[in-house]
Amino acid sequence: MCGIIGIVGQRTVADRLVDGLRRMEYRGYDSAGLCTIDNGTLIRRRAEGRLSNLLAVLEDQPATGNVGIAHTRWATHGAPTASNAHPHATEHVAIVHNGIIENFKELRDELRADGRKFQSETDSEVVAHLVSRRIEAGDTPEEAMRDVLPRLRGAFGLAIIFRDYPDLLVGARLGSPLVVGYGTGENSGEMYLGSDALALAPLTQQIAYLEEGDWTVISRDGAQIFDVENNPVERERRHSGASAAAVEKGNYRHFMQKEIFEQPTVVAQTLSSYLRRADNTVALPQFDVDLSAIRRLTIVACGTSYYAGMVAKYWFEHFARLPVDIDVASEFRYRDPVLEEGGLALFISQSGETADTLAALRHCRQAGQKIAVVVNVPTSTMAREADLLLPTHAGPEIGVASTKAFTCQLAVLAALAAHMAVRKGRMSREEEQEVVKHLLEAPAALNAALDHDDDIAAMAHLIAPARDVLYLGRGPDYPLALEGALKLKEISYIHAEGYASGEMKHGPIALIDEDVPVIVIAPSGPLFEKTVSNMEEVRARGGQIVLISDAKGLEQAGEGCMATIEMPAVHPLIAPLVYAVPVQLLAYHVAVVKGTDVDQPRNLAKSVTVE
Repeated sequence: MCGIIGIVGQRTVADRLVDGLRRMEYRGYDSAGLCTIDNGTLIRRRAEGRLSNLLAVLEDQPATGNVGIAHTRWATHGAPTASNAHPHATEHVAIVHNGIIENFKELRDELRADGRKFQSETDSEVVAHLVSRRIEAGDTPEEAMRDVLPRLRGAFGLAIIFRDYPDLLVGARLGSPLVVGYGTGENSGEMYLGSDALALAPLTQQIAYLEEGDWTVISRDGAQIFDVENNPVERERRHSGASAAAVEKGNYRHFMQKEIFEQPTVVAQTLSSYLRRADNTVALPQFDVDLSAIRRLTIVACGTSYYAGMVAKYWFEHFARLPVDIDVASEFRYRDPVLEEGGLALFISQSGETADTLAALRHCRQAGQKIAVVVNVPTSTMAREADLLLPTHAGPEIGVASTKAFTCQLAVLAALAAHMAVRKGRMSREEEQEVVKHLLEAPAALNAALDHDDDIAAMAHLIAPARDVLYLGRGPDYPLALEGALKLKEISYIHAEGYASGEMKHGPIALIDEDVPVIVIAPSGPLFEKTVSNMEEVRARGGQIVLISDAKGLEQAGEGCMATIEMPAVHPLIAPLVYAVPVQLLAYHVAVVKGTDVDQPRNLAKSVTVE
């Protein structure tokens, strides 16, 4: 959520600040703004709504200057209005902030008692006043930061510019990532600050990640970085590898559509990192964890990543016979879970920065757990804190609703489950080779599933008028029912719920009538006949069924359905990857029919960096 970019430049920066914000639109936001310094003046421009509104403001009132900061805001404290948009400013400083200042009320009361006037409803504005007060008292920016940062409780990524120090930019992070960028080539003599490497990709590939508690003073000569104890430190400069082209849609209408169609390629890339074709075995990265000694696995994640973990629970228990607990990260710490010494805690996250999941990771670390992380950003905070890093190779995912990250997570988790089964003596080499063989079939099966895009688009109008939709599935298809319902909710704003098929008659069946479509995920196999029985219960009450199955399943149960979606016949192991495609496409095409904002659905953020 939210996006920060700052530039200490050799030429005007407003257009480049806006371009950086555009590259962070995928994070989700509801207002935007920037502030530059020119001739001893802070020039601030803000607008509610989309970035196009800020551009309209800038066209009417340009912002000149070679130094500036910019921000896309996802509202927490205060409505998404222009007055609450960042940057917040006083006479002396302007700040942008990601995160939440938990003690802002007491700080605001203190500042008001000191005669300070507030112009917004946000928690962030207190930072501007705290820093400004120290500057007015004669502190340098460095001295002001040393005084103010220890007073802030919560999570923050901060970028601050100073009217009387026009060539300076200060940044700080605690629980919200920040990247320092070093200008090279035609941009030599410039420095940058951003929420992620993708925002800085057109400006530089030379970056350094601030560690937890770090703060930095940036000038054109470079960056001085200090740790949480104010000690000067060096942070490794590295090549980001972020591509400016990654935020281009190409010939696709939406990023989400592009990312759905990238799945065969990125799943193949991910599997190639974990499977050895020479002998059809699983090969994990080197790590100092004895998987054969693990007696219990704890999986923690949020949203779509949580549903990937739910699928993986079936695999770990079936193949490795390993007991698995799974929790949503936002609840995990607060139930005071019992964690056996030496257990393995597995965290799944697209960004590697999700606040709830990161807090749960640190809780498990303190409880003596070994830490494994499945993440799409190998330089993220979670990745750096893991004992076992298991990167996916989905590439940047711009659409807020996760698609290719989900299937790549499933690919990694399936490989890990098989490897753990071998290490624990629960799977023979021959059985491992059979599992690998089926995993290698996944990219082609994903391609075959995508071939039905036109059919799914043609039936989307049947679902679009609905107010409520139910999804049903059994076994590993139950998490897919939950994921399908989430996708539909996220981007079409239709209320949808996923249920285990057998649970329908324990309450949800009361909702079924001719106006409630029921999406049934049911590949043919040992559970198919039970699912068909649940379908008949729906049909008997006038429910309109959309059946997603293979040719055998459709032949057996497709008659009388409102619509059917045919999938290739696949091994049960890879069915969750393949059946993710039709539920993604269905949500996508329904959203297109309804005319919603597919890539940036209302109220949602890509990476939730506050609790």
